[in-house]
Amino acid sequence: MQYFESGDIRLAFAEFYPDIPSVGTIVLVHGLASNHIVNWVATLWTKTLTHAGFRVVVFDNRGHGSSEKFYDPGRYDTLAMAADIGRLMDHLDIERADVMGYSMGARISARFAIDSPERVRSLMLGGLGINLLKENLIPLSIAEAMEAESLAGLTDPVQRMFRAFAEQTKSDLKALAACIRGFRRTLSVSEIGSILCPTLVSVGTADTVAGSPYELATLIPGARVVDIPGKDHNMAVGDRTHKQGVLEFLAQRP
Repeated sequence: MQYFESGDIRLAFAEFYPDIPSVGTIVLVHGLASNHIVNWVATLWTKTLTHAGFRVVVFDNRGHGSSEKFYDPGRYDTLAMAADIGRLMDHLDIERADVMGYSMGARISARFAIDSPERVRSLMLGGLGINLLKENLIPLSIAEAMEAESLAGLTDPVQRMFRAFAEQTKSDLKALAACIRGFRRTLSVSEIGSILCPTLVSVGTADTVAGSPYELATLIPGARVVDIPGKDHNMAVGDRTHKQGVLEFLAQRP
């Protein structure tokens, strides 16, 4: 585990190198209540991508994993979280990289591609379709679930799912609640339409969180879609079809 300073905060990151000559660098951005180990290492994404020749850079979003925690929602604005990607790339002297995000990480990655298009070789948006544009992407009820006295007291299935996952990943529940309350900035149709780099949208066919990947892809010039058969929001992350679709996309993009 390594650390870098993104403005005035300390974030954790790790690098994985291929055994064969590198074909490029890819930065991976995890989702809510996850971290780089759960989202990318345990699912064998780092192994898959290094085997394909990529240098892989992963990090823990602010408020997550081993990165610094905040309890002020103002520290979790989407613009700030997207800027963390650029500062990590600066720290590692990476001028341009492929960028892949999952769920909340997909919105962060899209924001980075909009704000810094010259730094994104290609963009992969996993676990989010048209709901990428949804104002209430992460309902405030999920923040309330993080603040609840215990999982046992929750009856709503979505609240229980997120709270159980957060406990499983040993997340700081107060920091997650603040993140949810601060991560409210939306993306507009015109902003999404300004993404001109090769883009892939990957969503499980049983995902009830993401919204239609096809509706989102029609808004991004030239975007492609990968359906992940039979997988819900949590199970689609490390699915074999997901990995194969990403590898094929990376092999074909300029």
